[in-house]
Parts: sequence; structure tokens; C-alpha cells
Amino acid sequence: MSRRLPSHLADLYAERHREIGQRLRDFTRVPPEKWFYELCFCLMTPQSSAVHAHAVQLELERIKFFQHGQDVVHLLRDPATYIRFHNTKHTRLHMAREQWPSIEAILLDRGLSARERRDRLRYEVNGFGMKEASHYLRNIGHRGLAIIDRHLLTNLIACGVYDEPPAVNSDDRYRQVEAAFESYCKGIGIDMDEIDLLFWCAQTGHILK
Repeated sequence: MSRRLPSHLADLYAERHREIGQRLRDFTRVPPEKWFYELCFCLMTPQSSAVHAHAVQLELERIKFFQHGQDVVHLLRDPATYIRFHNTKHTRLHMAREQWPSIEAILLDRGLSARERRDRLRYEVNGFGMKEASHYLRNIGHRGLAIIDRHLLTNLIACGVYDEPPAVNSDDRYRQVEAAFESYCKGIGIDMDEIDLLFWCAQTGHILK
């Protein structure tokens, strides 16, 4: 396995590493009153555009969805903010709102490590798997969790960690790929959270979340 970034990723990292670092610092500054809306974002992202999911999040904040619990399925159906499986995800938004006290308790439990917190959320939140729980926690300031999606897998192949996309079809397999990614990042001396955003930037051209 190569212990350096491929040249195209190394060049991109040199160009964008300050922006990547700033974005990670931004995540640590998300105030608790916005944690629910970050959860909404991560419920919207599976098989949908992150840009659309972010637009939905901002609109939910604007209309104070947490306080009022409105019917917002029209927002998820709107072509400008279209979310696949909008009926199912609309139901999940309302479920998350109802379950928020128990979700928040997990977030506030200082006795949990980031990975223990992820495991709790993965089972508590309807619509969350390991990837979504990892993504959510990263977006509110937790570190050291891999967000294993197609962007990351594509780039792990480019970096020589894998020859072909590994199966990530169970929690155990997720942890194995996460461990391989973490080992590679330690080998090149760059934080895995930075590399995750670098991979996202390489695939999409921007750094969102």
C-alpha cells in the first residue's frame, strides 16, 4: 500500500488544506440549538444531493420545524430541493422530532466515546446506519469517524488501500473499512477527517459537509 497521497490529491490538499481545516473548526462551533437541524440534513442525504439536503435544512430552520412540526413533504418534492423517497424521509423527520429528547441525551452523555455515541445513534434514529450516524456526529464537531460512501471508497482505491470497492454491508465490515482508512491516514500523517473532506472535494469540487 502506498504511504503517500497520489499526486492529484496531494496537489489538491496543498491548495485546499486551510479551507478544510476551517470547515472542521466550523463543525465544532455548531450550537446545540442547531443539532436537530443537522440531524435533519443527515436524514435527507442518502441517495439524494447534499446540496438539496442542505437547502432543506435551511428551510426547516427558517420555518422553525422543530417547534411547530409542520407538514413539509411539499418541500421534499420540490424540484429545487428534491429528496428521493420523500414520503419516507418526511416521516423520519417527524419521528426524529418526537424522539429528540432521547437523541439529545445520547449527544450530551459525556461518558460515551465518539464511536459508542455513534453506535447508540445508529439504533436510536430511524433512517440512520453507521454512515449517517458518523456523518451527523462529524457535522456537530466529533472527530475520528469514517463516513464510508462512494466518494471515500473511490478514493481509497485511487490511494491503493483497496484494489476494488470492498463490501460495506454490515456494521462489522464498516468498522473494518474504517480501520483500513484510519491506518492509511496515520501512515501518511494526515488526520482522517481532513482526508474525508479532501476526498469529497476531489469528487464534487467543493467542501460542504
